[in-house]
Amino acid sequence: MSPGSNPQQRDIPGGRIVKMSVGGMDNNCYLVQCTATRAALLIDAANEPDRIEALITQETPGRIALIVTTHLHRDHWWALKDIAAATSAPTAAHRLDADALPIRPDRLLDDGDLIDIGDLRFEAIHLRGHTPGSVALALIDDSGAAHLFTGDSLFPGGVGKTAGPKEFASLYADVTQKIFDRYPDDAIVYPGHGDDTTLGTERPHLAEWRERGW
Repeated sequence: MSPGSNPQQRDIPGGRIVKMSVGGMDNNCYLVQCTATRAALLIDAANEPDRIEALITQETPGRIALIVTTHLHRDHWWALKDIAAATSAPTAAHRLDADALPIRPDRLLDDGDLIDIGDLRFEAIHLRGHTPGSVALALIDDSGAAHLFTGDSLFPGGVGKTAGPKEFASLYADVTQKIFDRYPDDAIVYPGHGDDTTLGTERPHLAEWRERGW
């Protein structure tokens, strides 16, 4: 995908995922909807509020149950205030990143918290390093397949950017222990920028990432 391109949809058992790139930094905004109840989760109201609002109106009018911000960096919440106002939806983020957001989250997330959106259940996974309160969201669909929305903590080709060796070690440890050690190779990774990948594609390169460092 590229900024300004048409959204893409992936149908999954029990739900559907709509992905759209917004803003000049190619931020991914995800709309995940329960097909049974039509309730939807918005992940990262990143930029271009008019386009995000139009997508919501087209795909899930009046159905946004929650807006989750994956971390505190501005390019992931530029449209948050506008979209929260337009949808009247509550917002959520990890407590360690909450104070940097333009509006105070209605829900403060911790590692392992469960988020129910209709019949879909997401688990918040705290991944320390890119920011203090970065979170991924894990969804297991009705077939048992895993879908991982990783923000800027995991991309095709490596973990996210960190400020130094200490932060890299923290992020690498969390990503390996909480993501790669827990989920199978066919788990799909939906990052905060760019293309999707799978854990199976990335797993053989973990040692290279550790050696490369921050």
